[in-house]
Amino acid sequence: MPAGLRAGKPVAKSLKSYIICTSPRSGSTLLCKYLTATGQAGAPQSYFHKPSRAAWAGAQGLPADSPLADIVAAARHTGTAGTGLFGLRLQRPSFDFLMQQLDLLHPDLRSDTDRIQAGFGTTAYIHLTRGDKVAQAVSLIAARQTGLWHRTADGAEMERSAAPQPPRYDAQAITRTLALLTQYDRDWRLWFAQQNLKPLEIHYDALVAQPLETLTRIVRHLGLEPPHHPPTAQTAQLADHVNRAWIAQYRAAHPDA
Repeated sequence: MPAGLRAGKPVAKSLKSYIICTSPRSGSTLLCKYLTATGQAGAPQSYFHKPSRAAWAGAQGLPADSPLADIVAAARHTGTAGTGLFGLRLQRPSFDFLMQQLDLLHPDLRSDTDRIQAGFGTTAYIHLTRGDKVAQAVSLIAARQTGLWHRTADGAEMERSAAPQPPRYDAQAITRTLALLTQYDRDWRLWFAQQNLKPLEIHYDALVAQPLETLTRIVRHLGLEPPHHPPTAQTAQLADHVNRAWIAQYRAAHPDA
């Protein structure tokens, strides 16, 4: 089977996994929850987020010194959730370490996609991007500053990494983060080209504005039954008047951004 699976066409029934290739604050948590709720597409999460095998093992309830093969197998089992299809969200900052570990598991294989297939079975690729990089950068900076990363649909806190802190506008941080997020997109596209992949392209704005249509595109690409009803959002957008003010202030000073 060729490494590249053509975008927009259903993949083979032998599909065993899919990877959401993305970057922070792209809407990936919302997408993961939508896909999990279908009951067909596993339970996609960032199972290999931290560059630490001990952290991967701990998240699966395994001893920190567990063999790498056991850690990968446990993550695959969790991310399949009894559906027969493993879902993985892979943030670009997590990419290099995961590829290094898969190389350790499969040193005789020649390409990243060969090693991914050896680890997770026949794999489809979804590229989730956010076109408004200024808004994405502001969202990332605000999350880091306030410690709040996600809220549930009813507004309750869902994920927090630090004690609450007030956000503060930082133009230099926005510029640095904007460049980094832009580079993440370039790196994904370069890798897709190197590996002869044609991922399904999904955009943040479409996911938010047209969730049913977007989810239908994805599940059909994965060879699954399309949903009959609009998905129910399980997260709430964090962007507020602060985000909007920062975006406006930054664009006023950087009209080309």
